[in-house]
Parts: sequence; structure tokens; C-alpha cells
Amino acid sequence: MMKKPEDIAEKLLGAPYASLDERTKKVARHVAGRKHIARNTAKEFDAQTTLGQRAADAVASFGGSWTFIAIFAVTLVVWVALNSFILVKYNEAFDVYPYILLNLFLSMLAAIQAPIILMSQNRQAEKDRLNAEHDYEVNLKAELEIMLLHEKVDLLRESQWSELLAIQKEQLRILGDLLERRRAAE
Repeated sequence: MMKKPEDIAEKLLGAPYASLDERTKKVARHVAGRKHIARNTAKEFDAQTTLGQRAADAVASFGGSWTFIAIFAVTLVVWVALNSFILVKYNEAFDVYPYILLNLFLSMLAAIQAPIILMSQNRQAEKDRLNAEHDYEVNLKAELEIMLLHEKVDLLRESQWSELLAIQKEQLRILGDLLERRRAAE
């Protein structure tokens, strides 16, 4: 059977080994060496994260949650209610309508939160890309292994047909001998 990645590339992929991209060469080497290719890409990816990246993920996770929305809504309502109460009671408030200080805080929050969420989304896109590449490798290896199994089954079937033909020829020879003996006995 095929043992070298070059043989696998030529036979199963129909291309010279040297013309393959690195991922396909890696798969061919794994098939030839009978080694598994599956791995936990999430674990590998998470092992490479920095403190800043983990913080960005935490901010994005919290910023996209119902908890954040609820806290944000409560804060806005309290801000408006407190300013309205102080304005009515003392005819003076620290942030009168149209709440310019509140708008400033909201703008600062959006200015800080948006790039952090984008960093987290970029990391997620990179993680998805690595997962897609790994899925390609696993699927290609599975396809090549299935092709090798088909080849083995075909070889087994051919050898069985050869054996059956040899057995049938032997049976026909024995039948011929028996017929000759019977004719001779009559």
C-alpha cells in the first residue's frame, strides 16, 4: 500500500506533492503516517490570548448582554429622574435638559466600547478562520482515508474474484474428470 505523502498526493489527489499547498501537504503526511489530525483549536487559540484580548472579550461579552442593557436603562432613568427632581425642588440641576453631561458620558462610553468590541470581533473572526482551516484539514483527511478504504475494498474484491475464478476452474476440471470417469465406466 502507499506509504509516502508523494504517493498519496499523486494517487488520491491527482497532483504532484510539490504543487500542493502546505495544509494539503500536512494532511498527506498525516494520512501516510497514519496519524490523527484532529485537535482542539479553541484550546490552542485561548492559550495564545493576552490579558488585553481577554479583557476585550469580557467587555464585549458584558456589553452585548441583557444585564448591561438593564443597568444602562436604569442608569439613564435615574439620571433623568434625579436631575428632574433637583430641578423642580431647587430650581437648579447639575445637568439640565437636554442633559448635555449625560450625552457626553454616553459618547465617551460609545467611543471606548466600540473599538473594544471590534477587537473582540476581530479575534472571533480569526478564531473562526482557524476553525475553518482545521475543518478543511480534517475533512480532506477523512476524504482521503475513505478513498484509501475504497481502494482496499476494490483490491479485496478483485482478489476474491480471482480466487472464485480459480475455484470455478478447479470445479470445472473436477467435473470434467468425473464425466470422463463416468463415460469410461459405462
